[in-house]
Amino acid sequence: MTSIPDFSRRRLLSALPGLAGLAMAPLAAAATPVQGFKVVKAYPHDPEAFTQGLFFHEGFLYESTGLHGRSSIRKVEIETGRVLQSVGLPDEFFGEGITRWGDRVIGITWQEQTAFVLDLKTFKLWRKFSYPGEGWGIASNERELVMSDGTPELRFLDPASFKEMRRVRVTADGKPVEMINELEWVDGEVWANIWQTDRIARINPKTGVVTRWIDLSGLLPQRRGSDDVLNGIAYDAARKRLFVTGKLWPKLFEIQLTPGR
Repeated sequence: MTSIPDFSRRRLLSALPGLAGLAMAPLAAAATPVQGFKVVKAYPHDPEAFTQGLFFHEGFLYESTGLHGRSSIRKVEIETGRVLQSVGLPDEFFGEGITRWGDRVIGITWQEQTAFVLDLKTFKLWRKFSYPGEGWGIASNERELVMSDGTPELRFLDPASFKEMRRVRVTADGKPVEMINELEWVDGEVWANIWQTDRIARINPKTGVVTRWIDLSGLLPQRRGSDDVLNGIAYDAARKRLFVTGKLWPKLFEIQLTPGR
């Protein structure tokens, strides 16, 4: 556990200028609407899971966890939080986001510039990809992968070759949005956790403009420290269910959005 504070300090120090701008932007300009939420149901969640990525598929959650020596990809039963299937990454890799592409699971890593592609059913390694820079979050639509690296840039990648096809710069009220983390594709938008905040950005994937903020302040008021931050968005498109959780959180929440302000 000693690696967690060190890891957080490194990221937090690099994030302070961007976080300050993020915190001030919604107060300085009211152009971007802010939505609230209500909890539909709370489910158990492994409190030792350093959640990095999350997606829903055929009634189950698939989750990735981070930290060197503890990174894994899991299949999780929603109602109980029980881990039904799991595979660990080699100790030298720090796992980050995951997404599904067809019958594969694609998981990226923080600074190792390596993506693992696993069989969705067996979790057997199928192949690896390399990419430049850091990997934070990843999501997919019917045509492409979208990946974050902590900067305001979103990369759109070919799912077969992992080659970058285009980029968009994410802005809110005309200002770049830093620390874009875990991603989910929701009804034609990219939804993104902003690291070290309780906000999710709803991003237009063509323009990069944040069309709405989702403010989840108060969702989990009892925190153990600076590491157990909101991180993890999963969407059940068929039933329009939205699930969120965080690193080291004891709960997974199904929520509905409210108009907010």
